[in-house]
Amino acid sequence: MAPSAHTDISPLSQLMMRMDAVADGTATADGIATGFPSLDKLLGGGLRRGDLVVLGGDVGVGKSALALAIALRARSAGTAVEFMSGEMDVSRVLERVLAIEGKASVDQIRQGTLDDSTRAALGAAAFRLRDATPGISRLPAGGPTEVVALAASHDPALLVVDSLQAMVGTAHGTLDDELALAVRALKAHALDAKVAVLLTAHVPSLDRSRADLRPALDDFGARGAVKQMADVVLGLFREELYQPSPGHEGATELAVLKNRSGPTSYVDLFYYKQWLRFEDMVE
Repeated sequence: MAPSAHTDISPLSQLMMRMDAVADGTATADGIATGFPSLDKLLGGGLRRGDLVVLGGDVGVGKSALALAIALRARSAGTAVEFMSGEMDVSRVLERVLAIEGKASVDQIRQGTLDDSTRAALGAAAFRLRDATPGISRLPAGGPTEVVALAASHDPALLVVDSLQAMVGTAHGTLDDELALAVRALKAHALDAKVAVLLTAHVPSLDRSRADLRPALDDFGARGAVKQMADVVLGLFREELYQPSPGHEGATELAVLKNRSGPTSYVDLFYYKQWLRFEDMVE
């Protein structure tokens, strides 16, 4: 019997074809670049659809700013992005967007105290972002079920949720139980909707009396759900938060604490606090 003109390609054959394409320099269909070259290289091209990525760190380290920067860079590369904030309203997030892209302080933007060059930079940033701003929405009340429902209605390729703790304001069990349920719900959504989910999280179990204050997997609490369920866990650390001194300003370490599909290591970033702006040191 002659072979059919249409031959189904097996999943393994499709995987081999994707592997060959990557070797030739073609981006994978499920890859989403963060826009930070060192991080993208370490993660094998960036975030992946179906993955839950958790970005954690101490209070004030810049988790929201870095998550927003990734959302902006991914959107500027053509990725559909939704940024959900549980800590700011939409106008506050947009102020941060302009601060990051226009290299101005939020206070200057809010008070209108801009010199001519800064005003021009903000105008140029607003023009660039006219068709390249991520979708921005408030994190809905009601817990992970409402968050997943809203995310599904926007249908992004990258969903950024800021933050885990803001999802569970009305806990029925213990807080850790509710946090664990939220982590599992977002992981399930990543798989079911074939989206990449970037979730910021505080590190409530961080012991500030220990010698090394860099975040570790066990610092995330949530009954170990982050450690178990996340595909990638990132820990953000700035020495100047604990030991302010000349030479430490802006220096930032982003550690890959868990990487289900590759190595763990760290990348060096620089944080311009006045602009809420992160840069990759290789840039």
